[in-house]
Amino acid sequence: MPTFKRRLIREKVLQALYAYELSKEPITDVIKDFLGDLKNSKDDFEFAKKIISEVIHHEAEIEAIIKAKVAHWEYDRIAYIDKILLRIGICEFLYCPDIPPKVTINESIEIAKAFSTEQSGKFINGVLDAILDDFKETNRLNKSGRGLIEDNIHIK
Repeated sequence: MPTFKRRLIREKVLQALYAYELSKEPITDVIKDFLGDLKNSKDDFEFAKKIISEVIHHEAEIEAIIKAKVAHWEYDRIAYIDKILLRIGICEFLYCPDIPPKVTINESIEIAKAFSTEQSGKFINGVLDAILDDFKETNRLNKSGRGLIEDNIHIK
């Protein structure tokens, strides 16, 4: 699947998670509203659903990881879109073994530039880089396959 296509899917995931958080509608309704046009491609739809599901299912764990890395910022003042992008990035690090960490970070930065504040790309980059370093040190990354083992990433 080409990278540009995955970026569009990630943008839809961002929009769906944002709508879910704001509306508190059932996630099934949000998925239907925001991912309906992806149903023509089973792989695209399943990828989007997986990210949404993992972010929601592991919300407490992911939030704890973010809060530990942004302890010197007022968490409530971080742009909401940035928080969601961090959640998606961490989810990809932990639960998408086929996505290289560099791709996750680069995609998150580019989406932040398009959807969030002027400084969001740098912020997202710094936080995800720091989290990735922690995951490398603690062997938390679950990555396998060609092009996924880089910068001494340990395989789980």
